[in-house]
Amino acid sequence: MSTLAALAVSLPLETLNPGDRLTTEGSYSGRLYLLEAGRLSVSREGVDIAHIDEPWAIIGEMAVLLGTPHSATVTAETTVRVRVIEEALDVLSQNPDFALHIATLACARLNATSALLVDLRHAAEGKKQEQALMSRILTAMLATPKVTRGGKWADHE
Repeated sequence: MSTLAALAVSLPLETLNPGDRLTTEGSYSGRLYLLEAGRLSVSREGVDIAHIDEPWAIIGEMAVLLGTPHSATVTAETTVRVRVIEEALDVLSQNPDFALHIATLACARLNATSALLVDLRHAAEGKKQEQALMSRILTAMLATPKVTRGGKWADHE
């Protein structure tokens, strides 16, 4: 059992039935969730963007770290069991190894996303409108916002 799994089994368990929402886009919970079992669907603005079924996957880290509402709705596709971390920002500040794990996960996701966008930009070779859009997306991903604890941020001046 991984260190994350060992930590997780001591956390409160929540069970969702198919169709139940774990998070709702635009809402704020301050919670992190660790998927113990089941399959979740992720949608943003009504568009399905991902499915999660990897045991001990972490859900909700962007909202917690940025102090913002959830950017997506996460819905149970099957019966789902998640472990819940209440007041997750406080928990992360007291557990640097776990916080580093979350930061590493976020960086890995950003790296994978930027690699896919570069692939799309190459695929759009000769299509000026598509290339311009990919350039805007990549530039936005590399922008450095000012961030304060709790997620209040604004672009650099």
